[in-house]
Amino acid sequence: MFQSHIGEFAGLGVSVCWTLSALFFEKAGHKIGSLSVNFIRLLMAIVFLGITTFFTRGIFLPTDATSYQWFWLGISGFVGFFLGDMLLFQSYMIIGSRTAALIMSLAPMLTAIIGWFFLGEILSSKNIIAIIVSVAGIIIAISNRKMKLNIPFKGFLLAFGGSLGQAVGLILSKKGIGHYDPVAATQIRAMFGLLSFGILITVLSRWKKVNQAITHTSAMKSVTVGAFFGPFVGVALGLFAIQYTKTGIASTLMGLVPIFIIVPSAIMFKEKIRPQQVIGAIVSIVGATLFFI
Repeated sequence: MFQSHIGEFAGLGVSVCWTLSALFFEKAGHKIGSLSVNFIRLLMAIVFLGITTFFTRGIFLPTDATSYQWFWLGISGFVGFFLGDMLLFQSYMIIGSRTAALIMSLAPMLTAIIGWFFLGEILSSKNIIAIIVSVAGIIIAISNRKMKLNIPFKGFLLAFGGSLGQAVGLILSKKGIGHYDPVAATQIRAMFGLLSFGILITVLSRWKKVNQAITHTSAMKSVTVGAFFGPFVGVALGLFAIQYTKTGIASTLMGLVPIFIIVPSAIMFKEKIRPQQVIGAIVSIVGATLFFI
């Protein structure tokens, strides 16, 4: 079973990793700001990835990648690591993380639709039902009675842009990665994301804040843990997942973070677990299980 569904298991692994990274990045973001967190996490990820490829492939940087792989994975890094994340963080400022997360749950469907048009991937009826059930569970879990129905249109566009960035980033990654090493491919994506954030920080004259962030001991500990599980292990697993299963399926399983994060966030930030979160988690797990039947 494991071998036949290795891509799906990798997708679940991504959700676990991204859950851990989200918790630690949130903790660090409150101390040093999201822009500093984004830059430092990608810098650390490139180092982690380079060390890994040095021992597994004998080279620190992906110098053996073709120009085709550099092009598509580079664009993927710009769209996913830079544009998508930047739009998502900005949407938090306008509509809040819970409402933004609800809109972000559209990512699996967007990925499946774009994958159909761009890569010719055709999902079975069972897979389509599984995606719908999983997304429905996420919506149930992260929504609440206080959520605003009439949200600012700008906030919606920013969150939708973040969702679209995640979807397009995955599609571009699949187009560029082929049979190339997922860890090295992730390093290429991280390099372009880092370069993009570096340019933005220069334009905004924020290097002083980034330098101050590096000296913040407790924040750097959180960023290090987050970088290890997020843009290092998590994203590498994500590219591995899309190599062995359809992008729509992989995106759905990667999108289960709001479900996995319920208990850890309740413990770390002393939040109360609500009944609908439990119901939503059960519905999403049922949806995810359909991929393995």
